[in-house]
Amino acid sequence: MPTYLASRHDELVPVNRAVEPHTLLGWLRRHRRAVFAVAAALMLLQMAVAMVSTAVEQTPTIDEPVYVGTAAVYVQQHDLRFNPEHPPLGKLVIGAGLLFAHPHLEPGFTGDQTELGRHVLYESGNDPWRVMLWARLPVIVLTLLFGLVVLSFARELAGRTGALVALALYAFSPDVIAHGSLATLDVPATGFLLTSVWLVWRARRRPWLYLPLSAAALGATVATKMSMLPAVPLVLLLAVVSVWHAGRSDTGAEPDRDTRARRARLLGTGAAAAAAMAVVAVAVVWATYLAVDPRLRWTEPPDLPAVHGLRAFVIDHLPVPRPYRDGMRYQFGFENTTWQGFLFGRLYQGSLWYYLPAALLVKTPLGMTALWAAGSLALLRVRRLRPAVPYLLVPPVLLLASAMTGSRDLGVRYALFMPVFLAVAAGCAVVARGRGPERAEPGRRPGPGWAGIPRRLRSERAGVATAGLVLFVAVSSLLTYPYYLTYSNEAFGGPSRTYQQLHDSNVDWGQDLGRLADRLKARYPHEKVWLVYKGAGVPSAYGIDATDPRTVPAARVHGLLAVSDTWIDKADARLKALLGTSVRIDEVGHSITLFRRP
Repeated sequence: MPTYLASRHDELVPVNRAVEPHTLLGWLRRHRRAVFAVAAALMLLQMAVAMVSTAVEQTPTIDEPVYVGTAAVYVQQHDLRFNPEHPPLGKLVIGAGLLFAHPHLEPGFTGDQTELGRHVLYESGNDPWRVMLWARLPVIVLTLLFGLVVLSFARELAGRTGALVALALYAFSPDVIAHGSLATLDVPATGFLLTSVWLVWRARRRPWLYLPLSAAALGATVATKMSMLPAVPLVLLLAVVSVWHAGRSDTGAEPDRDTRARRARLLGTGAAAAAAMAVVAVAVVWATYLAVDPRLRWTEPPDLPAVHGLRAFVIDHLPVPRPYRDGMRYQFGFENTTWQGFLFGRLYQGSLWYYLPAALLVKTPLGMTALWAAGSLALLRVRRLRPAVPYLLVPPVLLLASAMTGSRDLGVRYALFMPVFLAVAAGCAVVARGRGPERAEPGRRPGPGWAGIPRRLRSERAGVATAGLVLFVAVSSLLTYPYYLTYSNEAFGGPSRTYQQLHDSNVDWGQDLGRLADRLKARYPHEKVWLVYKGAGVPSAYGIDATDPRTVPAARVHGLLAVSDTWIDKADARLKALLGTSVRIDEVGHSITLFRRP
Protein backbone atom coordinates (compact mmCIF):
# COMPACT_ATOMS: atom_id res chain seq x y z
CA MET A 1 0.00 0.00 0.00
CA PRO A 2 1.52 3.34 -1.00
CA THR A 3 1.75 6.24 1.41
CA TYR A 4 -0.19 9.33 0.40
CA LEU A 5 0.69 13.01 0.60
CA ALA A 6 -1.73 15.91 0.36
CA SER A 7 -1.06 18.13 -2.65
CA ARG A 8 -1.75 21.86 -2.76
CA HIS A 9 -5.02 21.06 -4.52
CA ASP A 10 -6.17 18.85 -1.60
CA GLU A 11 -5.59 15.78 -3.74
CA LEU A 12 -4.05 12.66 -2.25
CA VAL A 13 -0.87 11.83 -4.20
CA PRO A 14 1.17 8.66 -3.61
CA VAL A 15 4.57 9.37 -2.11
CA ASN A 16 6.35 7.29 -4.73
CA ARG A 17 4.80 9.50 -7.42
CA ALA A 18 5.76 12.67 -5.60
CA VAL A 19 9.43 11.66 -5.31
CA GLU A 20 9.86 10.30 -8.85
CA PRO A 21 10.14 13.47 -10.93
CA HIS A 22 11.63 11.63 -13.91
CA THR A 23 8.53 9.55 -14.65
CA LEU A 24 6.14 10.57 -17.41
CA LEU A 25 3.42 11.33 -14.87
CA GLY A 26 5.81 13.47 -12.88
CA TRP A 27 6.84 15.37 -16.00
CA LEU A 28 3.20 15.94 -16.92
CA ARG A 29 2.43 17.22 -13.43
CA ARG A 30 5.36 19.65 -13.50
CA HIS A 31 4.37 20.95 -16.93
CA ARG A 32 0.60 20.69 -16.63
CA ARG A 33 0.01 24.28 -17.75
CA ALA A 34 2.06 23.80 -20.88
CA VAL A 35 0.40 20.45 -21.57
CA PHE A 36 -3.01 22.05 -21.14
CA ALA A 37 -2.17 24.89 -23.54
CA VAL A 38 -0.69 22.54 -26.16
CA ALA A 39 -3.66 20.15 -25.99
CA ALA A 40 -6.13 23.01 -26.38
CA ALA A 41 -4.13 24.50 -29.26
CA LEU A 42 -3.99 21.15 -31.07
CA MET A 43 -7.75 20.66 -30.80
CA LEU A 44 -8.44 24.14 -32.11
CA LEU A 45 -5.90 23.60 -34.89
CA GLN A 46 -7.68 20.39 -35.89
CA MET A 47 -10.96 22.29 -35.93
CA ALA A 48 -9.49 25.10 -38.00
CA VAL A 49 -8.07 22.68 -40.58
CA ALA A 50 -11.40 20.85 -40.78
CA MET A 51 -13.40 24.04 -41.26
CA VAL A 52 -11.08 25.73 -43.74
CA SER A 53 -10.64 22.63 -45.91
CA THR A 54 -14.40 22.06 -45.84
CA ALA A 55 -15.06 25.70 -46.74
CA VAL A 56 -12.68 25.46 -49.69
CA GLU A 57 -14.43 22.40 -51.15
CA GLN A 58 -18.11 23.27 -50.67
CA THR A 59 -20.23 25.26 -53.08
CA PRO A 60 -22.76 27.76 -51.66
CA THR A 61 -25.50 26.32 -49.50
CA ILE A 62 -29.04 27.57 -49.97
CA ASP A 63 -28.90 30.46 -47.48
CA GLU A 64 -25.34 31.65 -48.08
CA PRO A 65 -25.78 33.59 -51.35
CA VAL A 66 -28.50 35.70 -49.72
CA TYR A 67 -26.24 36.58 -46.80
CA VAL A 68 -23.22 37.19 -49.04
CA GLY A 69 -25.18 39.39 -51.44
CA THR A 70 -26.71 41.33 -48.55
CA ALA A 71 -23.28 41.74 -46.93
CA ALA A 72 -21.91 43.11 -50.20
CA VAL A 73 -24.72 45.67 -50.31
CA TYR A 74 -24.05 46.59 -46.67
CA VAL A 75 -20.36 47.16 -47.29
CA GLN A 76 -20.57 48.90 -50.66
CA GLN A 77 -23.94 50.66 -50.71
CA HIS A 78 -24.92 50.97 -47.01
CA ASP A 79 -28.47 49.89 -47.75
CA LEU A 80 -30.71 47.86 -45.41
CA ARG A 81 -33.38 46.82 -47.90
CA PHE A 82 -32.22 43.21 -48.42
CA ASN A 83 -32.77 40.30 -46.00
CA PRO A 84 -34.65 42.28 -43.32
CA GLU A 85 -35.78 39.06 -41.59
CA HIS A 86 -32.34 38.85 -39.97
CA PRO A 87 -30.52 41.69 -38.14
CA PRO A 88 -27.29 43.00 -39.67
CA LEU A 89 -24.50 41.88 -37.30
CA GLY A 90 -23.93 38.37 -38.69
CA LYS A 91 -23.89 39.73 -42.23
CA LEU A 92 -21.48 42.48 -41.19
CA VAL A 93 -19.17 39.72 -39.95
CA ILE A 94 -19.46 38.06 -43.36
CA GLY A 95 -18.91 41.46 -44.98
CA ALA A 96 -15.60 41.80 -43.13
CA GLY A 97 -14.30 38.97 -45.29
CA LEU A 98 -15.72 40.52 -48.44
CA LEU A 99 -13.52 43.56 -47.84
CA PHE A 100 -10.64 41.33 -48.99
CA ALA A 101 -12.54 39.65 -51.83
CA HIS A 102 -13.68 42.96 -53.42
CA PRO A 103 -16.72 41.48 -55.23
CA HIS A 104 -18.09 43.59 -58.03
CA LEU A 105 -21.70 44.71 -57.52
CA GLU A 106 -23.69 46.90 -59.87
CA PRO A 107 -25.24 49.82 -57.95
CA GLY A 108 -28.53 49.72 -59.83
CA PHE A 109 -29.54 46.14 -59.01
CA THR A 110 -33.31 45.86 -58.46
CA GLY A 111 -34.06 42.15 -57.94
CA ASP A 112 -35.00 40.33 -54.73
CA GLN A 113 -32.50 38.94 -52.24
CA THR A 114 -32.30 35.51 -53.88
CA GLU A 115 -31.58 37.10 -57.24
CA LEU A 116 -29.06 39.39 -55.53
CA GLY A 117 -27.04 36.44 -54.23
CA ARG A 118 -27.01 34.77 -57.64
CA HIS A 119 -26.07 38.06 -59.28
CA VAL A 120 -23.09 38.66 -56.95
CA LEU A 121 -21.73 35.13 -57.23
CA TYR A 122 -22.43 34.21 -60.85
CA GLU A 123 -23.48 37.20 -62.96
CA SER A 124 -21.07 40.01 -62.07
CA GLY A 125 -17.76 38.55 -63.18
CA ASN A 126 -16.76 37.46 -59.66
CA ASP A 127 -15.05 34.15 -58.83
CA PRO A 128 -17.67 32.34 -56.70
CA TRP A 129 -15.03 30.12 -55.06
CA ARG A 130 -12.96 33.09 -53.94
CA VAL A 131 -15.92 35.16 -52.79
CA MET A 132 -17.38 32.30 -50.76
CA LEU A 133 -14.08 31.48 -49.08
CA TRP A 134 -13.52 35.06 -47.95
CA ALA A 135 -17.14 35.27 -46.77
CA ARG A 136 -16.73 32.11 -44.68
CA LEU A 137 -13.37 32.91 -43.09
CA PRO A 138 -14.68 35.46 -40.51
CA VAL A 139 -17.26 32.94 -39.31
CA ILE A 140 -14.52 30.33 -39.00
CA VAL A 141 -12.43 32.72 -36.91
CA LEU A 142 -15.42 33.47 -34.67
CA THR A 143 -16.11 29.76 -34.25
CA LEU A 144 -12.54 29.21 -33.05
CA LEU A 145 -12.79 32.14 -30.63
CA PHE A 146 -15.98 30.74 -29.19
CA GLY A 147 -14.03 27.54 -28.57
CA LEU A 148 -11.88 29.56 -26.17
CA VAL A 149 -15.06 30.62 -24.37
CA VAL A 150 -16.07 26.97 -24.04
CA LEU A 151 -12.60 26.17 -22.69
CA SER A 152 -12.61 29.03 -20.16
CA PHE A 153 -16.16 28.42 -18.96
CA ALA A 154 -15.53 24.71 -18.38
CA ARG A 155 -12.18 25.35 -16.68
CA GLU A 156 -13.83 27.56 -14.10
CA LEU A 157 -16.30 24.80 -13.31
CA ALA A 158 -14.32 21.58 -13.69
CA GLY A 159 -10.63 22.44 -13.89
CA ARG A 160 -8.20 21.81 -16.71
CA THR A 161 -9.30 18.24 -17.38
CA GLY A 162 -12.95 19.20 -17.63
CA ALA A 163 -12.02 22.13 -19.86
CA LEU A 164 -10.21 19.86 -22.30
CA VAL A 165 -13.18 17.48 -22.37
CA ALA A 166 -15.52 20.38 -23.14
CA LEU A 167 -13.26 21.77 -25.85
CA ALA A 168 -12.88 18.31 -27.40
CA LEU A 169 -16.65 17.91 -27.71
CA TYR A 170 -16.91 21.40 -29.21
CA ALA A 171 -13.94 21.03 -31.56
CA PHE A 172 -15.02 17.59 -32.83
CA SER A 173 -18.74 18.34 -33.04
CA PRO A 174 -19.77 17.61 -36.65
CA ASP A 175 -22.59 20.16 -36.45
CA VAL A 176 -20.40 22.94 -35.08
CA ILE A 177 -17.70 22.24 -37.69
CA ALA A 178 -20.27 22.02 -40.50
CA HIS A 179 -22.01 25.31 -39.72
CA GLY A 180 -18.91 27.05 -38.43
CA SER A 181 -17.42 26.68 -41.91
CA LEU A 182 -20.38 28.39 -43.63
CA ALA A 183 -21.24 32.05 -44.13
CA THR A 184 -24.42 31.71 -42.09
CA LEU A 185 -25.72 33.10 -38.79
CA ASP A 186 -26.28 30.06 -36.57
CA VAL A 187 -22.81 29.70 -35.02
CA PRO A 188 -22.26 33.46 -34.45
CA ALA A 189 -25.61 33.83 -32.68
CA THR A 190 -25.03 30.78 -30.49
CA GLY A 191 -21.45 31.78 -29.66
CA PHE A 192 -22.44 35.31 -28.67
CA LEU A 193 -25.11 33.89 -26.36
CA LEU A 194 -22.66 31.50 -24.72
CA THR A 195 -20.24 34.39 -24.23
CA SER A 196 -22.97 36.47 -22.60
CA VAL A 197 -23.92 33.65 -20.22
CA TRP A 198 -20.27 32.97 -19.35
CA LEU A 199 -19.69 36.64 -18.54
CA VAL A 200 -22.83 36.86 -16.41
CA TRP A 201 -21.57 33.75 -14.57
CA ARG A 202 -18.26 35.51 -13.93
CA ALA A 203 -20.26 38.47 -12.62
CA ARG A 204 -20.96 36.40 -9.51
CA ARG A 205 -17.53 37.59 -8.36
CA ARG A 206 -17.06 40.95 -10.10
CA PRO A 207 -20.46 42.12 -11.35
CA TRP A 208 -19.55 45.66 -12.35
CA LEU A 209 -16.75 44.44 -14.60
CA TYR A 210 -18.53 41.55 -16.33
CA LEU A 211 -22.17 42.63 -16.56
CA PRO A 212 -21.50 45.40 -19.14
CA LEU A 213 -19.51 42.93 -21.24
CA SER A 214 -22.27 40.35 -20.91
CA ALA A 215 -24.82 42.96 -22.01
CA ALA A 216 -22.77 43.76 -25.11
CA ALA A 217 -22.56 40.05 -25.99
CA LEU A 218 -26.31 39.70 -25.39
CA GLY A 219 -26.95 42.59 -27.76
CA ALA A 220 -24.70 40.95 -30.33
CA THR A 221 -26.74 37.76 -29.96
CA VAL A 222 -30.09 39.33 -30.81
CA ALA A 223 -28.43 41.56 -33.41
CA THR A 224 -27.48 38.36 -35.25
CA LYS A 225 -30.62 36.21 -35.05
CA MET A 226 -34.09 37.03 -33.75
CA SER A 227 -34.68 33.43 -32.69
CA MET A 228 -32.43 34.16 -29.69
CA LEU A 229 -34.85 36.72 -28.23
CA PRO A 230 -36.41 34.21 -25.77
CA ALA A 231 -33.02 34.01 -24.02
CA VAL A 232 -32.94 37.73 -23.21
CA PRO A 233 -35.24 37.66 -20.13
CA LEU A 234 -33.38 34.62 -18.83
CA VAL A 235 -29.96 36.28 -19.11
CA LEU A 236 -31.29 39.39 -17.37
CA LEU A 237 -32.69 37.22 -14.58
CA LEU A 238 -29.32 35.49 -14.28
CA ALA A 239 -27.76 38.93 -13.91
CA VAL A 240 -29.97 39.53 -10.86
CA VAL A 241 -28.87 36.17 -9.45
CA SER A 242 -25.20 37.03 -10.02
CA VAL A 243 -25.53 40.42 -8.35
CA TRP A 244 -27.32 38.80 -5.41
CA HIS A 245 -24.54 36.22 -5.05
CA ALA A 246 -21.81 38.85 -5.31
CA GLY A 247 -23.51 41.00 -2.68
CA ARG A 248 -23.95 38.08 -0.31
CA SER A 249 -20.31 37.09 -0.79
CA ASP A 250 -19.15 40.61 -0.01
CA THR A 251 -21.11 40.82 3.24
CA GLY A 252 -20.32 37.24 4.24
CA ALA A 253 -23.74 36.97 5.82
CA GLU A 254 -25.54 33.66 6.11
CA PRO A 255 -29.02 33.38 4.55
CA ASP A 256 -30.78 33.18 7.92
CA ARG A 257 -28.97 36.29 9.17
CA ASP A 258 -29.73 38.55 6.24
CA THR A 259 -31.94 41.46 7.13
CA ARG A 260 -34.90 42.41 5.00
CA ALA A 261 -33.24 45.70 4.16
CA ARG A 262 -30.12 43.96 2.85
CA ARG A 263 -32.19 41.56 0.76
CA ALA A 264 -34.26 44.37 -0.67
CA ARG A 265 -31.11 46.35 -1.46
CA LEU A 266 -29.51 43.41 -3.25
CA LEU A 267 -32.65 42.70 -5.27
CA GLY A 268 -32.95 46.36 -6.18
CA THR A 269 -29.32 46.50 -7.22
CA GLY A 270 -29.74 43.36 -9.29
CA ALA A 271 -32.87 44.70 -10.98
CA ALA A 272 -31.12 47.97 -11.77
CA ALA A 273 -28.14 46.07 -13.20
CA ALA A 274 -30.47 43.96 -15.35
CA ALA A 275 -32.24 47.09 -16.61
CA ALA A 276 -28.89 48.65 -17.48
CA MET A 277 -27.93 45.47 -19.33
CA ALA A 278 -31.14 45.67 -21.36
CA VAL A 279 -30.31 49.26 -22.32
CA VAL A 280 -26.81 48.25 -23.42
CA ALA A 281 -28.16 45.30 -25.42
CA VAL A 282 -30.67 47.52 -27.20
CA ALA A 283 -27.90 50.05 -27.90
CA VAL A 284 -25.84 47.31 -29.55
CA VAL A 285 -28.79 46.44 -31.81
CA TRP A 286 -29.18 50.09 -32.80
CA ALA A 287 -25.42 50.35 -33.41
CA THR A 288 -25.43 47.45 -35.87
CA TYR A 289 -28.14 49.08 -37.98
CA LEU A 290 -26.43 52.46 -37.83
CA ALA A 291 -23.15 50.82 -38.85
CA VAL A 292 -24.83 49.80 -42.11
CA ASP A 293 -26.70 53.04 -42.72
CA PRO A 294 -26.03 55.98 -40.36
CA ARG A 295 -29.19 57.69 -41.70
CA LEU A 296 -31.25 54.54 -41.09
CA ARG A 297 -33.17 54.84 -44.32
CA TRP A 298 -35.97 52.32 -44.50
CA THR A 299 -39.07 51.82 -46.61
CA GLU A 300 -41.65 49.30 -45.50
CA PRO A 301 -41.60 46.38 -47.97
CA PRO A 302 -44.84 45.83 -49.90
CA ASP A 303 -44.94 42.12 -49.02
CA LEU A 304 -44.62 42.64 -45.26
CA PRO A 305 -46.81 40.03 -43.48
CA ALA A 306 -49.60 41.28 -41.24
CA VAL A 307 -49.22 40.38 -37.56
CA HIS A 308 -52.02 40.71 -35.03
CA GLY A 309 -52.72 40.21 -31.35
CA LEU A 310 -50.04 39.87 -28.69
CA ARG A 311 -47.29 39.46 -31.29
CA ALA A 312 -48.18 42.78 -32.87
CA PHE A 313 -48.26 44.46 -29.43
CA VAL A 314 -44.78 43.17 -28.59
CA ILE A 315 -43.36 44.19 -31.97
CA ASP A 316 -44.82 47.69 -31.78
CA HIS A 317 -43.43 48.35 -28.31
CA LEU A 318 -39.90 47.01 -28.65
CA PRO A 319 -37.34 49.86 -28.47
CA VAL A 320 -35.46 48.67 -31.55
CA PRO A 321 -35.12 50.12 -35.08
CA ARG A 322 -38.08 49.85 -37.43
CA PRO A 323 -36.24 47.43 -39.78
CA TYR A 324 -35.76 45.07 -36.84
CA ARG A 325 -39.46 45.14 -35.98
CA ASP A 326 -40.42 44.58 -39.60
CA GLY A 327 -37.96 41.68 -39.70
CA MET A 328 -39.85 40.14 -36.78
CA ARG A 329 -43.02 40.39 -38.85
CA TYR A 330 -41.31 38.41 -41.60
CA GLN A 331 -40.27 35.78 -39.08
CA PHE A 332 -43.82 35.42 -37.76
CA GLY A 333 -44.98 35.19 -41.35
CA PHE A 334 -42.63 32.24 -41.87
CA GLU A 335 -44.06 30.61 -38.76
CA ASN A 336 -47.56 30.94 -40.19
CA THR A 337 -46.48 29.10 -43.36
CA THR A 338 -46.94 25.36 -43.79
CA TRP A 339 -43.59 23.74 -44.55
CA GLN A 340 -42.75 20.23 -45.67
CA GLY A 341 -40.76 18.00 -43.32
CA PHE A 342 -39.01 14.64 -43.50
CA LEU A 343 -38.16 12.45 -40.53
CA PHE A 344 -37.21 8.76 -40.33
CA GLY A 345 -38.25 8.14 -43.93
CA ARG A 346 -41.63 9.87 -43.69
CA LEU A 347 -42.51 12.96 -45.71
CA TYR A 348 -45.15 15.14 -44.06
CA GLN A 349 -46.78 18.55 -44.20
CA GLY A 350 -46.50 20.93 -41.26
CA SER A 351 -44.28 20.35 -38.26
CA LEU A 352 -43.73 17.76 -35.54
CA TRP A 353 -43.14 18.95 -32.00
CA TYR A 354 -40.52 16.24 -31.43
CA TYR A 355 -38.64 16.85 -34.69
CA LEU A 356 -35.61 18.65 -33.20
CA PRO A 357 -34.97 16.15 -30.37
CA ALA A 358 -35.28 13.30 -32.88
CA ALA A 359 -32.97 15.02 -35.36
CA LEU A 360 -30.43 15.70 -32.61
CA LEU A 361 -30.55 12.02 -31.71
CA VAL A 362 -29.52 11.20 -35.28
CA LYS A 363 -26.96 13.96 -35.77
CA THR A 364 -25.13 13.82 -32.43
CA PRO A 365 -22.20 11.42 -31.90
CA LEU A 366 -23.15 8.65 -29.47
CA GLY A 367 -20.27 9.38 -27.12
CA MET A 368 -21.24 13.04 -27.06
CA THR A 369 -24.81 12.20 -26.06
CA ALA A 370 -23.50 10.06 -23.20
CA LEU A 371 -21.19 12.84 -21.99
CA TRP A 372 -23.98 15.41 -22.21
CA ALA A 373 -26.03 13.22 -19.88
CA ALA A 374 -23.11 12.57 -17.51
CA GLY A 375 -22.15 16.24 -17.32
CA SER A 376 -25.73 17.36 -16.77
CA LEU A 377 -26.12 14.79 -14.01
CA ALA A 378 -22.92 16.02 -12.38
CA LEU A 379 -24.19 19.60 -12.48
CA LEU A 380 -27.37 18.52 -10.73
CA ARG A 381 -25.78 16.24 -8.12
CA VAL A 382 -22.45 17.86 -7.18
CA ARG A 383 -23.11 20.59 -4.65
CA ARG A 384 -20.46 23.04 -5.79
CA LEU A 385 -21.63 22.76 -9.40
CA ARG A 386 -25.33 23.29 -8.77
CA PRO A 387 -25.17 27.09 -8.96
CA ALA A 388 -24.15 26.70 -12.63
CA VAL A 389 -27.33 24.81 -13.56
CA PRO A 390 -29.38 27.93 -14.41
CA TYR A 391 -26.50 29.23 -16.51
CA LEU A 392 -25.63 26.07 -18.43
CA LEU A 393 -28.73 23.88 -18.62
CA VAL A 394 -31.68 26.28 -18.54
CA PRO A 395 -30.71 28.40 -21.63
CA PRO A 396 -30.50 25.45 -24.08
CA VAL A 397 -33.63 23.86 -22.63
CA LEU A 398 -35.54 27.13 -22.96
CA LEU A 399 -34.36 27.74 -26.52
CA LEU A 400 -35.04 24.14 -27.52
CA ALA A 401 -38.58 24.37 -26.15
CA SER A 402 -39.08 27.60 -28.12
CA ALA A 403 -37.64 26.09 -31.32
CA MET A 404 -39.84 23.00 -30.95
CA THR A 405 -42.92 25.21 -31.32
CA GLY A 406 -41.67 26.47 -34.70
CA SER A 407 -43.12 25.46 -38.05
CA ARG A 408 -39.83 24.82 -39.88
CA ASP A 409 -38.53 21.26 -39.53
CA LEU A 410 -35.48 21.98 -41.67
CA GLY A 411 -32.45 21.02 -39.61
CA VAL A 412 -30.61 20.82 -36.32
CA ARG A 413 -29.05 24.19 -37.09
CA TYR A 414 -32.12 25.62 -35.35
CA ALA A 415 -30.82 23.94 -32.18
CA LEU A 416 -27.08 24.51 -32.59
CA PHE A 417 -26.98 25.89 -29.04
CA MET A 418 -27.30 22.30 -27.78
CA PRO A 419 -23.82 21.04 -28.74
CA VAL A 420 -22.27 24.36 -27.70
CA PHE A 421 -23.79 24.77 -24.22
CA LEU A 422 -23.79 21.07 -23.43
CA ALA A 423 -20.12 20.76 -24.35
CA VAL A 424 -19.39 22.95 -21.32
CA ALA A 425 -21.79 20.90 -19.21
CA ALA A 426 -20.12 17.67 -20.36
CA GLY A 427 -16.80 18.90 -19.02
CA CYS A 428 -18.29 18.60 -15.54
CA ALA A 429 -18.52 14.83 -15.97
CA VAL A 430 -14.96 14.55 -14.65
CA VAL A 431 -15.94 16.00 -11.26
CA ALA A 432 -16.29 13.23 -8.67
CA ARG A 433 -19.43 13.18 -6.54
CA GLY A 434 -19.89 12.49 -2.87
CA ARG A 435 -17.45 11.65 -0.10
CA GLY A 436 -14.95 8.84 -0.19
CA PRO A 437 -13.81 6.87 2.88
CA GLU A 438 -10.99 9.36 3.48
CA ARG A 439 -13.72 11.80 4.60
CA ALA A 440 -16.12 9.33 6.14
CA GLU A 441 -17.41 9.93 9.64
CA PRO A 442 -15.19 8.54 12.40
CA GLY A 443 -16.04 4.96 13.32
CA ARG A 444 -18.26 4.49 10.28
CA ARG A 445 -17.30 2.05 7.56
CA PRO A 446 -18.11 2.98 3.95
CA GLY A 447 -21.04 1.12 2.50
CA PRO A 448 -21.01 -1.16 -0.52
CA GLY A 449 -21.21 0.02 -4.12
CA TRP A 450 -20.00 3.25 -5.69
CA ALA A 451 -20.21 5.18 -2.41
CA GLY A 452 -17.79 2.73 -0.83
CA ILE A 453 -15.10 3.25 -3.45
CA PRO A 454 -12.38 5.76 -2.51
CA ARG A 455 -12.92 9.07 -4.24
CA ARG A 456 -9.58 8.97 -6.04
CA LEU A 457 -10.39 5.56 -7.46
CA ARG A 458 -13.85 6.75 -8.44
CA SER A 459 -12.30 9.76 -10.17
CA GLU A 460 -9.84 7.56 -12.04
CA ARG A 461 -12.58 5.24 -13.27
CA ALA A 462 -14.74 8.17 -14.33
CA GLY A 463 -11.71 9.68 -16.07
CA VAL A 464 -11.05 6.52 -18.05
CA ALA A 465 -14.71 6.29 -19.11
CA THR A 466 -14.75 9.96 -20.07
CA ALA A 467 -11.54 9.64 -22.07
CA GLY A 468 -12.96 6.65 -23.91
CA LEU A 469 -16.12 8.52 -24.83
CA VAL A 470 -14.16 11.57 -25.99
CA LEU A 471 -12.01 9.31 -28.17
CA PHE A 472 -15.16 7.73 -29.59
CA VAL A 473 -16.48 11.18 -30.48
CA ALA A 474 -13.18 12.21 -32.07
CA VAL A 475 -12.94 9.07 -34.21
CA SER A 476 -16.58 9.36 -35.31
CA SER A 477 -16.03 12.99 -36.29
CA LEU A 478 -12.74 12.40 -38.10
CA LEU A 479 -14.18 9.51 -40.10
CA THR A 480 -16.86 11.80 -41.57
CA TYR A 481 -14.30 14.36 -42.83
CA PRO A 482 -14.92 16.38 -44.97
CA TYR A 483 -18.67 15.68 -45.19
CA TYR A 484 -19.66 17.12 -41.81
CA LEU A 485 -22.97 18.51 -42.99
CA THR A 486 -24.22 15.00 -43.79
CA TYR A 487 -23.13 13.46 -40.48
CA SER A 488 -25.27 10.97 -38.60
CA ASN A 489 -24.04 8.67 -35.88
CA GLU A 490 -23.31 4.98 -36.16
CA ALA A 491 -26.68 3.92 -34.74
CA PHE A 492 -28.37 5.45 -37.82
CA GLY A 493 -25.95 4.17 -40.43
CA GLY A 494 -23.47 7.04 -40.65
CA PRO A 495 -23.25 9.88 -43.21
CA SER A 496 -24.09 7.72 -46.21
CA ARG A 497 -27.52 6.92 -44.71
CA THR A 498 -28.48 10.31 -43.30
CA TYR A 499 -30.75 11.10 -46.24
CA GLN A 500 -32.92 8.13 -45.26
CA GLN A 501 -33.65 9.78 -41.90
CA LEU A 502 -33.54 13.55 -42.54
CA HIS A 503 -33.37 16.08 -45.34
CA ASP A 504 -32.55 19.72 -46.13
CA SER A 505 -29.73 21.33 -44.10
CA ASN A 506 -29.21 18.08 -42.17
CA VAL A 507 -27.72 16.42 -45.24
CA ASP A 508 -28.32 18.15 -48.56
CA TRP A 509 -28.06 21.93 -48.65
CA GLY A 510 -26.59 22.31 -52.13
CA GLN A 511 -22.99 22.04 -50.89
CA ASP A 512 -21.71 19.38 -53.29
CA LEU A 513 -22.24 20.93 -56.73
CA GLY A 514 -18.52 21.46 -57.17
CA ARG A 515 -17.75 17.89 -56.14
CA LEU A 516 -20.37 16.69 -58.62
CA ALA A 517 -18.61 18.60 -61.39
CA ASP A 518 -15.30 16.96 -60.48
CA ARG A 519 -16.89 13.51 -60.38
CA LEU A 520 -18.56 13.91 -63.76
CA LYS A 521 -15.32 15.07 -65.32
CA ALA A 522 -13.24 12.28 -63.77
CA ARG A 523 -15.55 9.28 -64.18
CA TYR A 524 -18.28 10.16 -66.65
CA PRO A 525 -16.78 12.46 -69.31
CA HIS A 526 -18.81 13.22 -72.43
CA GLU A 527 -21.97 11.56 -71.07
CA LYS A 528 -25.39 13.11 -71.24
CA VAL A 529 -26.25 14.36 -67.74
CA TRP A 530 -29.72 14.89 -66.27
CA LEU A 531 -29.74 16.86 -63.03
CA VAL A 532 -32.33 17.42 -60.30
CA TYR A 533 -30.48 19.76 -57.97
CA LYS A 534 -31.59 21.38 -54.72
CA GLY A 535 -29.41 24.35 -53.93
CA ALA A 536 -28.48 27.93 -54.68
CA GLY A 537 -25.52 27.18 -56.94
CA VAL A 538 -25.62 27.54 -60.71
CA PRO A 539 -24.50 24.23 -62.29
CA SER A 540 -23.13 25.82 -65.46
CA ALA A 541 -20.79 28.00 -63.38
CA TYR A 542 -18.98 24.82 -62.33
CA GLY A 543 -18.84 23.30 -65.80
CA ILE A 544 -21.94 21.09 -65.51
CA ASP A 545 -23.99 20.92 -68.69
CA ALA A 546 -27.20 19.23 -67.57
CA THR A 547 -30.95 19.23 -68.14
CA ASP A 548 -33.75 18.80 -65.63
CA PRO A 549 -35.44 15.48 -66.55
CA ARG A 550 -38.76 16.73 -65.20
CA THR A 551 -39.02 19.19 -68.07
CA VAL A 552 -39.07 16.59 -70.89
CA PRO A 553 -41.06 13.39 -71.57
CA ALA A 554 -39.78 10.42 -69.54
CA ALA A 555 -39.08 8.46 -72.73
CA ARG A 556 -36.31 10.92 -73.60
CA VAL A 557 -34.47 10.53 -70.28
CA HIS A 558 -31.55 8.12 -70.78
CA GLY A 559 -28.03 8.06 -69.42
CA LEU A 560 -26.67 9.61 -66.25
CA LEU A 561 -29.19 10.97 -63.74
CA ALA A 562 -27.87 13.06 -60.80
CA VAL A 563 -30.38 13.79 -58.04
CA SER A 564 -30.00 15.73 -54.80
CA ASP A 565 -30.93 13.46 -51.92
CA THR A 566 -33.53 15.92 -50.61
CA TRP A 567 -35.37 15.58 -53.91
CA ILE A 568 -35.21 11.80 -53.53
CA ASP A 569 -36.89 12.20 -50.13
CA LYS A 570 -39.48 14.60 -51.58
CA ALA A 571 -39.86 13.00 -55.02
CA ASP A 572 -43.18 13.50 -56.79
CA ALA A 573 -44.79 10.79 -58.92
CA ARG A 574 -42.84 11.77 -62.05
CA LEU A 575 -39.43 11.69 -60.36
CA LYS A 576 -40.29 8.46 -58.52
CA ALA A 577 -41.09 6.84 -61.86
CA LEU A 578 -37.73 7.92 -63.29
CA LEU A 579 -35.83 6.67 -60.24
CA GLY A 580 -37.77 3.42 -60.20
CA THR A 581 -36.51 2.60 -63.69
CA SER A 582 -32.92 3.62 -62.96
CA VAL A 583 -29.97 1.89 -61.31
CA ARG A 584 -28.04 3.57 -58.50
CA ILE A 585 -24.34 3.64 -59.44
CA ASP A 586 -22.56 6.31 -57.37
CA GLU A 587 -22.86 9.07 -54.78
CA VAL A 588 -21.21 12.46 -54.32
CA GLY A 589 -20.53 13.83 -50.84
CA HIS A 590 -23.38 11.75 -49.38
CA SER A 591 -25.81 14.41 -50.66
CA ILE A 592 -26.14 13.71 -54.43
CA THR A 593 -26.88 10.26 -55.83
CA LEU A 594 -26.03 9.17 -59.37
CA PHE A 595 -28.28 6.79 -61.30
CA ARG A 596 -28.07 5.30 -64.75
CA ARG A 597 -31.26 5.06 -66.74
CA PRO A 598 -31.18 2.74 -69.77
